[in-house]
Amino acid sequence: MTRGRTVRRRRVRDLRKLTALVHYVCYKCHDPSILGAVKLNKILWYADVINYVNTGKPITGETYIKRQFGPVPKHIRKVVEKLENRNDIVVREVEFHDYPKREFIAMTKPDISVFKPEEISTIDHAIDAVCHRHTATSISMKSHDRIWELAEIGEEIPIHSVLASKLGEITEADMKWARSVLSETA
Repeated sequence: MTRGRTVRRRRVRDLRKLTALVHYVCYKCHDPSILGAVKLNKILWYADVINYVNTGKPITGETYIKRQFGPVPKHIRKVVEKLENRNDIVVREVEFHDYPKREFIAMTKPDISVFKPEEISTIDHAIDAVCHRHTATSISMKSHDRIWELAEIGEEIPIHSVLASKLGEITEADMKWARSVLSETA
């Protein structure tokens, strides 16, 4: 029973952190025209991935699902709805090049106390890269890596799978290391 409570508390904490992250991203993107749903999802994905690669842990612990335009946080709708209900953000539907686009506008200042300074730095880097150096289309294409291609629509994309997305050649040094490990264990 204790274990079940621990898991439940952990999930709540993760959802709280995801909620804070979405709110922070909306707040940092003062111009709502630069932050649509596609870019929001990419910022969340890249912030979690970069933090995972650098520290071994994602920022939110959220599960990501394969969707048409790339990985999407499993609970993004719930989080956005919660932020809207609290009047922390406003979501508006606009047309962009004859396509519907959701824009996100922060109405309140986010509480960032749940983040470490290094996490804020990672998030800010992801915001800058996604919002100021890419269009929604170009960032979607960038997130369509080998791991995304192998998953089915709606399937979970484990955060640790990013470590296998950049496969390299096995070198002689790699083989030498593997042989030494095998000989030690034999």
